[in-house]
Amino acid sequence: MGGTVTAAFFALYTLVSVLRNERMLNAGYDLGIFEQAMRAYAHGRAPVVELKGPGFNLLGDHFHPILALMAPLYRLFPSAVTLLVVQAALMALACFPLTHWAHRAVGPVTGLVVGCGLGASWGLVAGVAKDFHEICFAVPLLAFSVTALGQRRWGAAAARALPLLLVKEDLGLTLAAIGGYIAWQGLRERRHHSGGRSQQPGGRSQQPEDRRDHPGDRAHQPAERRRFPVLLGVAVAFLGVAGTAVEILVLLPAMNPRGGFDYWHQMPGEASSSGSLAGLASAGLHLLWPPMKWLLLFMLAAPTAFFGLRSPLTLLCLPTLAWRLLAGNEHYWQPNFHYSAILMPLVFAGLIDVLHRRPDIVPARRRRKVLAFSAVFTAVTAAVYPLHDLVLPSAWRTPAHVRTAERLLLRIPDGDTVASSNRLAPMLTGRTTVSLVCFGTGPDPAAPTALPAHPPRWVVSDRHDPTVKTPCPVDRTHRMLRLYRAHGYVQVAEEDGITLLRRR
Repeated sequence: MGGTVTAAFFALYTLVSVLRNERMLNAGYDLGIFEQAMRAYAHGRAPVVELKGPGFNLLGDHFHPILALMAPLYRLFPSAVTLLVVQAALMALACFPLTHWAHRAVGPVTGLVVGCGLGASWGLVAGVAKDFHEICFAVPLLAFSVTALGQRRWGAAAARALPLLLVKEDLGLTLAAIGGYIAWQGLRERRHHSGGRSQQPGGRSQQPEDRRDHPGDRAHQPAERRRFPVLLGVAVAFLGVAGTAVEILVLLPAMNPRGGFDYWHQMPGEASSSGSLAGLASAGLHLLWPPMKWLLLFMLAAPTAFFGLRSPLTLLCLPTLAWRLLAGNEHYWQPNFHYSAILMPLVFAGLIDVLHRRPDIVPARRRRKVLAFSAVFTAVTAAVYPLHDLVLPSAWRTPAHVRTAERLLLRIPDGDTVASSNRLAPMLTGRTTVSLVCFGTGPDPAAPTALPAHPPRWVVSDRHDPTVKTPCPVDRTHRMLRLYRAHGYVQVAEEDGITLLRRR
């Protein structure tokens, strides 16, 4: 069952992401950025990304060396679509371990509901449908790790979570949470064994059938309990915290052109971090305000009919939720932020854990209601999030504006240099060197007054680009277009709001 569900969602994710890319719904931020990094990796170079700035090493933005694993595949298939297909495969792979665990531990109906619920969940679909992001590697790693946690296979859980340190700098905190969970469970098992019986969180004795998740559980679990769960958990927790600290304080500043970590400013200000009573109160208020944050929490709990909250496995969501809710960037609070994808395997693992180990609170009749609620919620959100693209005739047609853009961009030779607007950039990153059209030089980077130090040969801008605030505010784009014209760039074409300039 797990393989079938995984294959089905891989096909759906690939269709959705490729169709959206063909309708120019991706952008330089972030698909273009990651393709530039992948081109560099594929040719044995450091991931310098001109879309982030002249000579910008992307490992100074976020720490994700795991992306280099994709380089051989991109070398064979040099296209942005390659990144989208890999992302679809990794996201879909998360369905396999959780579907298999639910099937074996609870039953085939639960396995099907959990597998389809996770695959069609709003978090995964939102993550897979827009651009490419490094967290696609974290989603299956967490799915396999949390499945091993639920089956009490501590060594496997730790081994599958360790690569999180190579995916993104904050995921070391999630790794630390996994280590803390292992240590806590190890302590509980040690106390219970010393007392002669093993208790479950609700006071119910753990009978042998509660460990039927994996064929080798009975053989491996007693040895693990006797030897190393507590020490293993403490070591993993320490490694996670230390890894995040080293990456944020040492590695990222060393590779960042500005010599620091670019995202400190998005955390709460000095008033909320001063340690005073007023500062703590301000931080507490900020944690759950504005109400958009309540919506995010509701959307995370609802797919499991709120029963997943009864499992301690859902506590693994806290590191990611903490920095998102405390951040000053309002995009992090929204449910459709791509970082919600890494939380979906955790909340569904919580549901499986409760259904399996707490039949006292979820008897058979209530279980059917829980699964029905989960299925209905998934169906409703699937109609809102991009999976519904597949039934829309417009999703299968290339808009006239996109055809115009493709025709005009063909005038730019391969290997040339281009300054582009955001939505046009990923159409060029596979064959040219692309920077943003709003980049220039001058005393104020926010209001450039001169051309870039190395002016591009071509400039292309789309007046209908909807990303008019970031990364290129519309006034800055207009200012740079006037500067390019003033410095002798000639207009080659202007059609349907797309302007193409060429250096004399």
